Amino acid sequence: MDKGTWGAISTVLAAIAFVGICWWAFAPSRRKRFDDDANLPFADEQDDNDTTQKSKR
Repeated sequence: MDKGTWGAISTVLAAIAFVGICWWAFAPSRRKRFDDDANLPFADEQDDNDTTQKSKR
């Protein structure tokens, strides 16, 4: 096999990996998990607001 064949094989493998990652990231079955994970940074802010409001009472 020459360099051209290896280049073609690696291009095809990279394309398959890209499609697989896109399918994994945008699969409808994973949407809820990713939405929950996206809101994780804001979970502490909600807890802080709850404790602040309780201490003001």
